[in-house]
Amino acid sequence: MECTIVINNAMTIRTTAGLLHATPQLEGEGMLVTRPFPTARLDQLDPFLLLDRMGPATHGPGEAKGAPDHPHRGFETVTYVLEGAIEHGDSQGNRGRIGAGDVQWMTAGSGVIHSEMPSEEIRRDGGRMHGFQLWVNLPRRDKMMKPRYQELRASEIPTAKSADGKVAVTVIAGDSLGARATIDTRTPIIYLHVRLTAGARFTQPIPATYNAFAFVLGGEANFGNEIARENDMVVFERDGDEVSIASDNGAELLLIAGVPLHEPVARYGPFVMNTPGEIRQAMIDYQTGRFG
Repeated sequence: MECTIVINNAMTIRTTAGLLHATPQLEGEGMLVTRPFPTARLDQLDPFLLLDRMGPATHGPGEAKGAPDHPHRGFETVTYVLEGAIEHGDSQGNRGRIGAGDVQWMTAGSGVIHSEMPSEEIRRDGGRMHGFQLWVNLPRRDKMMKPRYQELRASEIPTAKSADGKVAVTVIAGDSLGARATIDTRTPIIYLHVRLTAGARFTQPIPATYNAFAFVLGGEANFGNEIARENDMVVFERDGDEVSIASDNGAELLLIAGVPLHEPVARYGPFVMNTPGEIRQAMIDYQTGRFG
């Protein structure tokens, strides 16, 4: 007697858990950002701690603001520039500049004091600025690792297009449409910049174990049971292993997902650790000059 085993490899589309509209606020020396989280409605989406949209804004001479020297410990900052340029420097002696299409993935680890400012020429002469910063929590084992930077120029970041040419994806982390990112992440992460033309449909595999969200930069995107527009953030349920996006008239968005750490989070401003005692130690270390 023969027994036939049937394996069902069908993918399941995730539904949405809700929609949040980002709110504007001031950061640094008066830089206006649009922030979908953390807010009163959503404190974090493990392992992600914060997302800020910087601009888009056109500054006159002397108007552009940034974030002068400030400390970080216990997490990573991911800065993605779409327009303009940002210059950075830190207490470890690192200096750099990222421009349109570039990404800086900074692992603060045990602690660093750094600045992030619009480029000298934009501060002096004015100009256009637009970009994003994402904060990614570090697992307990990596919180006190040596700080490091990964900077990728736009030409080094993989891109891909759908077979019909209606979807273009910039692959900052993870993989999509056959393209794989070169960035090294401490936990598995997907970070995609997706552009859809009118009538486009896009399906992205995301393991059901990942937390995932989308943030709409412009246009209108349909996520099945949710329609999102500019500055809307859509949070997905973990009830499937694919995200499906469609747009009748075109849309641009970030699609971000990652493996949750399932660890306790203690945070105070620029310090993110696992216990209140570790936060107190971070403050002592910063005040006594141990960040460099």
